[in-house]
Amino acid sequence: MDGAGELTADRIRALIGSAMEARKKSYSPYSHYQVGAALLCADGRIVTGCNIENAAYTPTNCAERTAFFKAVSEGVTAFWAIAVVGSPEGNVLTQYAFPCGVCRQVMLEFCDPDRFRVITAKSVDDYRIMTLRDLMPEGFGPDNLEGKV
Repeated sequence: MDGAGELTADRIRALIGSAMEARKKSYSPYSHYQVGAALLCADGRIVTGCNIENAAYTPTNCAERTAFFKAVSEGVTAFWAIAVVGSPEGNVLTQYAFPCGVCRQVMLEFCDPDRFRVITAKSVDDYRIMTLRDLMPEGFGPDNLEGKV
């Protein structure tokens, strides 16, 4: 990773802190499970998202996809890492929250699975870091379609 995407301890804490703040905006009246995400763009900017539920469930959007869609809608398509935090309602994070399959698929659309980092955290000091490839070892992405469309 070059300087913009370097995951220093301070940058990791800042990403997790941003995800924790985004979680406070969660609209989750059905599951009562609040999720926040903070996406580190290649230009160094951080874009956040929260989960947004719907009574019909299918239109619900995860925090990770909210962050990605916000960034892409502003023309940003290069990313280094994402921090994800989630737990049942309340101020305490009690568990690691991992991106769902649909969110992993969106990440695979825009990110190098061997370089993009997913940080899941219970606090700014209690976190795990893995590559997208670790989370999605046999994913289907744009490379599968090259020359076939």
